[in-house]
Amino acid sequence: QVQLVESGGGLVQPGGSLRLSCAASGRIASRHIMGWYHQAPGKERELVASITSVGNTNYADSVKGRFTISRDNAKNTMYLQMNSLKPEDTAVYYCNLRNTWPGASVYWGQGTQVTVSS
Repeated sequence: QVQLVESGGGLVQPGGSLRLSCAASGRIASRHIMGWYHQAPGKERELVASITSVGNTNYADSVKGRFTISRDNAKNTMYLQMNSLKPEDTAVYYCNLRNTWPGASVYWGQGTQVTVSS
């Protein structure tokens, strides 16, 4: 079992910045992918960015150049630095961990609200 605890959400004005954190604990596989997803009201949950256990990153087109995903392996913590925030970034942001080897399993955090509004 893996536990994921997110923090860092809140209310910010357009153009502002926020940093989300996701602390992971438990049975984390040697090979895994961690990611941030967001879900706006009435919409499906979508991938924002992901980072593998060896540091390869992937971003949704809508956030490229504005968001940066990173991780601190010593702390088992993943971050999402969000800059130049737009109202359309408003959503609940979820941390995700997918173990790929050995074994396969998927875990989700409880979500943290990000609201971009003036």
